[in-house]
Amino acid sequence: MSKINVLDISFDFSGQSSTIYPVILEDENEMILIDCGYPNFLSLIEETALAKNINIKKLSKIIITHHDYDHMGALAEFKRKYPKLKVLASEEDAQYIDGSKKSLRLQQAENIYDFLSDHEKVEADYFHKMLQSIESCNVDIKLKDKYYFDWCAGIEIIATPGHMPGHISIYHKESKSLITGDALVIETGELAIALPQYTLDLKEAKKSVEKFLNYDIERIICYHGGIYENGINDALRKVLELENKEAF
Repeated sequence: MSKINVLDISFDFSGQSSTIYPVILEDENEMILIDCGYPNFLSLIEETALAKNINIKKLSKIIITHHDYDHMGALAEFKRKYPKLKVLASEEDAQYIDGSKKSLRLQQAENIYDFLSDHEKVEADYFHKMLQSIESCNVDIKLKDKYYFDWCAGIEIIATPGHMPGHISIYHKESKSLITGDALVIETGELAIALPQYTLDLKEAKKSVEKFLNYDIERIICYHGGIYENGINDALRKVLELENKEAF
């Protein structure tokens, strides 16, 4: 028997209120955190877990869906405090998480810098420095599409490129829950593909959503937006239909 816990982490970022929804899977042998928030979020995640009666000292693994700063920002901090935990990420994303290659998000930001106004460049400079400050961390287990583990009553790794090339989602078999990272978000109560300016390949992002139709899903957990449980397949098809219309 396993448990799936959705953490609602509320905070202020750049003067705006926001919430993220990391997930903790646990059974008698494993406790797995999926994505770990912005830099310096370790204590915030610990406090939220404690409020839900989760003993995070049992943490054994962290799965990173992709190397964006809001998903891996606190990773090195977690590894320092819990040195025995294993870090998992896609084979493609591992090179960005361990620092052997420059962040794709930083590359994207640098590529558009010359086209910004002077006012926009002030904000961009801050964003660049923040991205550059993210601590790297070694990846212990590199994941590929369809990898299956019996942890927490069974999880399957789904390669979901688009938002980033190495993006992954996680299917929790027992609860029929799909944990999407940024492959999907919830906006005004509806599922959607993450905002185009943050998605490096919209065509691939759409193909990734099509993959989800092959799974028996009763609940979708989006890192930005939370839990979606209403007519999953219809909602997924609606996302694809909207994307097709916007392509013309």
